[in-house]
Order: sequence, then C-alpha cells, then structure tokens
Amino acid sequence: MTLRLIVEPIVRAALLEDLGRAGDITTEAVVPAEATVEAVIVARQPGVLAGLDAALLAFELLDPGLQIDRRRADGERISRGETVARIGGRAHAVLGAERTALNLLSRMSGVATATRALADAIAGYKAKIVCTRKTTPGLRVLEKEAVRLGGGANHRFGLDDAILIKDNHIALAGGVCAALERARRHAGHLVKIELEVDTLDQLAEALEAGVDAVLLDNMTPETLRHAVAMVDGRAVTEASGRITLETAPAVAATGVDLISCGWITHSAPILDLGLDIVE
Repeated sequence: MTLRLIVEPIVRAALLEDLGRAGDITTEAVVPAEATVEAVIVARQPGVLAGLDAALLAFELLDPGLQIDRRRADGERISRGETVARIGGRAHAVLGAERTALNLLSRMSGVATATRALADAIAGYKAKIVCTRKTTPGLRVLEKEAVRLGGGANHRFGLDDAILIKDNHIALAGGVCAALERARRHAGHLVKIELEVDTLDQLAEALEAGVDAVLLDNMTPETLRHAVAMVDGRAVTEASGRITLETAPAVAATGVDLISCGWITHSAPILDLGLDIVE
C-alpha cells in the first residue's frame, strides 16, 4: 500500500466532501444510534482489485472500533460475487463511509482492470504499459498505484520528475537541438531527458544531439519499426497516441520499450463493487 501518510488526506477530503456540514442526516434520522451491522463488500463483476486499502481506511477514519476483515488483496483477480472485505460494528459509521469507500474502490479497480487487459494483450513482447499524467485531480497517487497493481508501470508522477520535451516546448525553444541543449544545461545529474518526436527526421536530429528517451508520437507500426531500428538501443523508446486494446499488440511487436496510454486513468470504466448488509 502507498504510505498511509500520503493516502489519508485523500480519503479524509473525500469523506468531508460527502458528509458535508451536517453529516449523514438520512442515517441519523432512520437508524438507531446504537445499531450495529455486519456488512460485506462484494464484486458485481470480475476484474483486478485495487484501492482496497484506501476504501477500508474510509471506514476506519469514521470509527476506529469497526472490525475489518480483508478477504482479498489489492492486485488480485476477483470473480463476480466474491467477497473482498467484511466490516462489522456501528451502523452509522458503516453507512457514512459506504459511498466514499466504494467510489475509491470501484475507480481504482477499474484502472487496474483496464491496465491488466492491456498488459495481457501484449504478453510475450518486451514492451511495458505505462500511464501518463492524465489522471483525476487529487487521485493521482492512487490511480498510479492501481496501474502498477494491474501490471503496468508509472511514467512521471509530476512535472518535477523528469524533463519531457514536447512539441510546444520545441516550438518555443526554436527547434529540437536548442531545446535539448537548454534542457541539458538545466537538468541535474540524476534527471533524465525525454523528447517527443513526430517524424523520423526529428528522431534523427534527437539521436545526433543525444537524449535518454524518445516519445514516438502517433506513428504507424511500420514507422515505429523504422524508429526502433534507428535508435538501435541508444535511447529508451516509448510509443504513444490513441493506443487501444486492439492496436496495442501491433505496437508492441515493433520492439518499442514502452507503450503509454492515457485512457487507462482518464477513461477506464469503473469495476462495479457494492456493500451489502448481512442478515
């Protein structure tokens, strides 16, 4: 699990957003204060579990006295109808945390499931699936963890991780060589430099100038194969640009090292999980 120190503020903010100024007035009105429950979190569809630690933290923050039993672990494949956790204790706390917990759990499990599908689709090739910065504001650390749990790897966490020179940077710097020269003067000795290229001519220019990685943007598989041959191991190669579950195998077959996909974090459908009261 990502450090609780990092995750707890995210979960607290989500709870505060949902509970608002007066708390769960429906439960306060309808459910006796002394009522206790046994509840289970159940998968409504198959997929890869992610976000369980964050989800269960929502219950714990509302009532540290709740009894929480984890039945499955983050990163595991789960089947429809499978119980992933059991929560027992004060009903007000269970119902108050329910939606926040399920929102986080369903969202992260959806990201992990989408990533797993892509990773499975390119199994047998050396390429790895990596995510991007196209994440939900405030949830990046959880979504990137979900990518890892689904069998992918992380690209930059933020703008301060590495230097990634894109087309707008090149235009404003005055060209590929000028952008790379400025980047090298600015970068510390541990900072990698990656350059986005749209054409093989740009790639040749980047290789001549020297670069740690190249982002091969919106290239056909045939062009990608030429690009990988040109690089010949001198830099890390990353393919990007509207890569789908159907097109990923052809991209991986070109020999690229990485395949970056923004949709696994910004557009992955949720995995449906629900909370049921046990009679």
